[in-house]
Amino acid sequence: MEFVKVHGSNNDFFILDEELPGQKISDQKLRQLAQKICDRQTGLHGGADGILDITAGHVGTQGRMRVINADGSEASMCGNGLRTVARYLAQKKAQDEFKIQTMYADLDVKAAGEFYPGVPAYDAEISPVSFKAEDLGMHLGQDKLIDQVVPEFDPELRFSAVAVPNPHLIAFVDHKTVIGNKLGELASYLNDGQNPYFPDGVNVSFVEVLAPGKIFVRTYERGVGYTNACGTAMSASSLMYVLLFGEQVQLEERITVLNPGGMVNTIVHQKESGTYYMSLIGNATEVAQVEVDLAAALAGDFSQAKWKATGEQAQYEAFVKEVTEG
Repeated sequence: MEFVKVHGSNNDFFILDEELPGQKISDQKLRQLAQKICDRQTGLHGGADGILDITAGHVGTQGRMRVINADGSEASMCGNGLRTVARYLAQKKAQDEFKIQTMYADLDVKAAGEFYPGVPAYDAEISPVSFKAEDLGMHLGQDKLIDQVVPEFDPELRFSAVAVPNPHLIAFVDHKTVIGNKLGELASYLNDGQNPYFPDGVNVSFVEVLAPGKIFVRTYERGVGYTNACGTAMSASSLMYVLLFGEQVQLEERITVLNPGGMVNTIVHQKESGTYYMSLIGNATEVAQVEVDLAAALAGDFSQAKWKATGEQAQYEAFVKEVTEG
């Protein structure tokens, strides 16, 4: 079977195009494959955060994207992954702007030039947005959570919750807190499947405001754990930044979002109906072309896998160095 190893802000995936001959796979095997190939210790070339599964989309789209996490669970959306699928389909279909079908919505994607020489960027729509507890799978005895202390989570931090459409819990914190252990401790608890507040789990992000229009986002992702970047988390954090820090940044203004894996830009939009959506603009890097034997892969054996690097990662690392040091 053929894959493309890709990443957006070092949030990395294996793209599987089921539309290619001989690539069809059952749902059960797809989930098993994700657990094997993505394992960070025993998977292929250091594993990945998940598999991006491409199948035919319905009329009006150029394809359908499913997101299978490293633990075999399915995520409703992945912003960083969506950009990489956008690039893959743009090259395959020879189109620069189109829609991709995801679990809850058909989302607009388009080419966005280069962030840096050899680092192609894509712009992906992140929506729909909801603050409702029922859409978040949140059980706090209230319909929404916006900039509030939740004593069960922390005695001082103020939290907001928003679905985009996967659920996110966000707190704006200082530098010491963003790099400390509190995020992992809280997120582990809220994703243990036993807690009463988010029984289905939730993505948790701590956000540090670096300067007006510039934030840093660190995320513990549901079904993954700590990740270099989470596109929907950065989009959700940007939305809350606009809503809570309106003196620093407004709707339709470009926000710089740094993350452990690099940098993206976001723009928060509001429709006439009052609903929000975000533009997530960032790299869509293709790391390698990959071939694996399915039976061997399902057994966790990648000794005969073929890995052909594209050379793009070196350019991306040069970009990150310029962003972080420049």
